[in-house]
Amino acid sequence: MPPTTNPNIQVPAARALLADNPDTLVVDVRTPAEFETAHIDGAINLPLDQVDAHLNRIVADAGGRILLICQSGNRANQACAKLTGAGLDSATVLDGGMNAWISAGAPVNRGRQRWSLERQVRLVAGAIVLVSVLASIWYPPARYVAGLIGAGLTVAALTNTCAMGMLLARLPYNQGAGCDVDASLTRISRAGAAK
Repeated sequence: MPPTTNPNIQVPAARALLADNPDTLVVDVRTPAEFETAHIDGAINLPLDQVDAHLNRIVADAGGRILLICQSGNRANQACAKLTGAGLDSATVLDGGMNAWISAGAPVNRGRQRWSLERQVRLVAGAIVLVSVLASIWYPPARYVAGLIGAGLTVAALTNTCAMGMLLARLPYNQGAGCDVDASLTRISRAGAAK
């Protein structure tokens, strides 16, 4: 059976959902460092790569509605597609992610400020292109590195994935205080058991 698409919801609808149904699981699929910077109270941090690794357990244990959140909505949409494809039909994505939530003035728990993963990708990709173009003045084949980055960004846009982002997510900077995956999965499991 092909996965169904679940609607993204805007911040006001998400706030109403959380107020009307406090049992809604808020699952934040950003890196631990991004989560540490700002997150919705009561949210469960389960980075996107861990959603992949524990997909069957999440689908089996989660009961009721899940609201998926990331920085801008892209990673949450990926997680939603995977969960829906595995049989979980109650997942919804916060449209615009934490960027929209914060812009709307919705409450957040704040911690140590760090750069979002999307911002890090823009910095690294831009720096590589800039350096390779400058280096091509003295060593012309260096321009191919800029072309390679451009091709990688094109593939990332077409496939809605980002290899550079997944690599950067593994850096110690992005681990922050760390994510206790077992504790996050247990919280999802307890919520499912309580339903």
